[in-house]
Amino acid sequence: MINKKRLLLPYNMGRAGWDAARARTDIEAVEFDDEASIEALHAMLREVHGIALNYTHFGEAELVAAPQLQVVGRLGVGYDTVDVPALTRHHIPLMLTGEANSASVAEQTLAFMMALAKKTAAMDAMVRAAQWNERLTLGPADLAGSAVLIVGFGRIGRRLAKYCLALDMPVLANDPYMPTDTIRATGCEPAPVLDAAVPQADFVIILCPKTPDTINLFDETRIARMKPGAFLVNTARGGMVDEAALYRALVAGRLAGAALDVFAQEPPPADHPLLQLPNVVLAPHLAGVTRGALDRMAEVTVWNMLSVLDGRPNYENVLNKEVLTWTR
Repeated sequence: MINKKRLLLPYNMGRAGWDAARARTDIEAVEFDDEASIEALHAMLREVHGIALNYTHFGEAELVAAPQLQVVGRLGVGYDTVDVPALTRHHIPLMLTGEANSASVAEQTLAFMMALAKKTAAMDAMVRAAQWNERLTLGPADLAGSAVLIVGFGRIGRRLAKYCLALDMPVLANDPYMPTDTIRATGCEPAPVLDAAVPQADFVIILCPKTPDTINLFDETRIARMKPGAFLVNTARGGMVDEAALYRALVAGRLAGAALDVFAQEPPPADHPLLQLPNVVLAPHLAGVTRGALDRMAEVTVWNMLSVLDGRPNYENVLNKEVLTWTR
């Protein structure tokens, strides 16, 4: 009799992931509701060898409840809901999905940039309101020649840089973990000092991970450093922009506009001030959630977990790589 390993998978995970798990006769795939109570989750964790997470918080208490756990997979590349140090203490690798949704997020970020510069929403509203004769008051801007600062030069940031360079936009890249020679090799200019780079950019794009060091990264002081008339785009995680300070800068006319896929509180309250501004473009945390990306993330997440259970971890997708040097 085959001794099956059990994977706990979100019920709403992409079908390609379920298919990858069920193709293995030595794997039992069990669904769970990632919005269920903590008690219900802990009860299911007792005999689990791997779990795939959407936005479920996962830390020490969950690890204690899962004595057989060998791997945690994230359906994406963000990990702010996971206690990585706790996983590391327990010698559990956290697997991310690498390139699976990088194109989706980069494309949505570029779409935001175009919507802001070309004033897409205002143009649409003008036509619908029969204000055709007022069209010359809008003043859309060109992307070509506009400088963009990408904060976080990982897979998504590097892909976005390619798009921007193709549009004749000079690109500054800020990433403390990326060697300057590597940045220059992409055709971009390293910007190691964030505060020095911010005033140079017409577009500031936030694509870095959310960590204790990046919470409130763009606070009142840093937003005030931005170039007058610049745009701010966040397709990373909520909580890295002081939303009240951003609102004040937009209302005062210091910034020309902003685009947010993520918020400090999700969903944002109905009376959130930013929801009332016409020069703000918003999305419900879906930059990386296209039809193709959902299937790619699901499939890669399952492959990641299987690689660990098979004793051949997919090294490139392990976040806390130090656990691979230890013996469980």
